[in-house]
Amino acid sequence: MNRNLLLVSNSTLHGSGYLDHCADEIKKFLGERESVLFIPYARPSGMTHDEYTKLARERFKKMGYNLMGIHEYDNPKKAVNSAEAIFIGGGNTFVLLDSLYKADIIDDIRKRVNEGLPYIGTSAGSNVACKSIKTTNDMPIMYPPSFKALDLVPFNINPHYLDPDPNSKHKGETRETRIKEFHFYNSEYVVGIREGAILHVVNDHITLKGTTGARIFKKQDEAKEYKPGDKLDFLLKN
Repeated sequence: MNRNLLLVSNSTLHGSGYLDHCADEIKKFLGERESVLFIPYARPSGMTHDEYTKLARERFKKMGYNLMGIHEYDNPKKAVNSAEAIFIGGGNTFVLLDSLYKADIIDDIRKRVNEGLPYIGTSAGSNVACKSIKTTNDMPIMYPPSFKALDLVPFNINPHYLDPDPNSKHKGETRETRIKEFHFYNSEYVVGIREGAILHVVNDHITLKGTTGARIFKKQDEAKEYKPGDKLDFLLKN
């Protein structure tokens, strides 16, 4: 397996513009490649595919890359199989996964990424890179054929992770509580990546990047804190 993934918690960080906080990492990640295939299926805030692609295209142009939306091709499978790199942006994870199934490109993406095609995901795009979308924060406004996702890595992500607030009077479930509920029925690791955090996966190695760190949850174990620069290779041995 020849993996090369950049899994980002969020597209926009407070105080900066779209992809600004991870632009340097994206440029290092893509290197001398010229073009990126964008999959806008998650449709944040009801954006059309054209509107979302325009936003991504303008940002990638500033970084020096050409970007095309997959919907701008006649055949989505051919688009995936001819891509130099893939970027799947944030939005609603259920809408995104349902659209990936309808386009019949799940296996195509998995095959190409396992062969070394660079994959960038933000938020929902990071969720679908995992074994399943069961740890997304999104409402199930669509009903995909399965919760099984691209399975590019053998763990799950909870993006935009929020730490429990000991002073809060809110009595609803915390993210930590919900992840513990997930582990009652499932065994894979869950990586709570805070806004500003990035996982860089290269073959059998993972480095935590960004500025905010992550909490990693293991079934029947206490959550552990990790900071930028830490190696998380154990996640790939699950």
